[in-house]
Amino acid sequence: MSNDTLVTVENVSKKFCRSLKRSLWYGMQDLGNELLGRRHGGNGGLRPDEFWAVNDVCFELKRGECLGLIGRNGAGKTTLLRMLNGLIKPDMGRIEMHGRVGALIALGAGFNPILTGRENIYVNAAVLGFTKEETDRKFDNIVEFSELSEFIDSPVQHYSSGMYVRLGFSIAANFNPNILLVDEALAVGDLAFAVRCLNRISELRKNGTAVIFVSHNELQVREAAQNCILLDHGHATRYESLDQAFLAYHALRSDTVLLDESDIGFVHDGPVRIRAICKKNTSDEILCSNETAMIELDCQTQMDCLNLGLELRFWTALGQLISVVKSSAYGVSFDLPKGESQIRVDIKTLALAPGRYRLAGGFRRDGEILGWSRDLAHINITPSQAQWSGEGILMLQAEFHGPFIS
Repeated sequence: MSNDTLVTVENVSKKFCRSLKRSLWYGMQDLGNELLGRRHGGNGGLRPDEFWAVNDVCFELKRGECLGLIGRNGAGKTTLLRMLNGLIKPDMGRIEMHGRVGALIALGAGFNPILTGRENIYVNAAVLGFTKEETDRKFDNIVEFSELSEFIDSPVQHYSSGMYVRLGFSIAANFNPNILLVDEALAVGDLAFAVRCLNRISELRKNGTAVIFVSHNELQVREAAQNCILLDHGHATRYESLDQAFLAYHALRSDTVLLDESDIGFVHDGPVRIRAICKKNTSDEILCSNETAMIELDCQTQMDCLNLGLELRFWTALGQLISVVKSSAYGVSFDLPKGESQIRVDIKTLALAPGRYRLAGGFRRDGEILGWSRDLAHINITPSQAQWSGEGILMLQAEFHGPFIS
């Protein structure tokens, strides 16, 4: 093993039991086996009502690396981090951690609720092996980073969830750990503090800290991590490309890598029903970044509807509005006859980064909604041959010139 390798995980597995009574009985059996010198967890087989929360996971993490850990709820992310932090034992496999570990795994974990923020800083520092003198030197930086000076002498049981995160992250990050574990800690914080935390993670990495960052927020993972592990039902796949990791993550939610046709539906009742299919203008149906695309709308109307304006809204998978396309901006309106009809919209340049997006839209007339669907279609965009920096949502093509000497 290289001296630069701080985390080694070899064939690690962890199983749990769905039944409380059987779980207690299995726990007693495992304890007896350990007293007899046998491996915790038995021979690796599953007993009735047991399942693998983490199954045969392997990876290494070096100094200065940040590994993103993504997956749906229940995929095994928190279980893996708890094993890395030594809170629970793996049933199979081996974990090696080299250096001091800072962890922010559960909201408020490690805090005594009746102690003040000040007292909890000293208690957590003592657990990490720091003396009171060392903590005194770090104390002001911790309080300043957390922005909790006004509440530092209040019991933490009165803190909000955001304040818990501020204090917990400040303690974990300001003692310069060799390994930092962060599990959804920034999800409840405000945007400004999340940016400060991401900047702090970048600083720690430059100083040689290895970081494992768990989040459902794709933008935060892209900002912090250089590569990703995708967990699905306890099984892990490592991707060196963040694009491929998130394409695989979004594909878990659908049976196809192209799109899911949604049922016809509405926010408001109206005479027009609408659904959409998104595809390329060529025989190749896979949508790629920075290429042309075609949106085909199937419409059903209960009566003749004249002078309708079409509006399409593109959203990220996280619910962030990207763009709105209105036919009225182009001086175009539609007269839909009673019954079924089709409309086609050509997108000249699909300047979206690889990922999964949601399309909503419908018809309006003089501000009145005559038919609207929150989920016209779900679109998966794959990488194109065009160069992309790997950051952000939009792909902007650029040319660089110079330097020019005046």
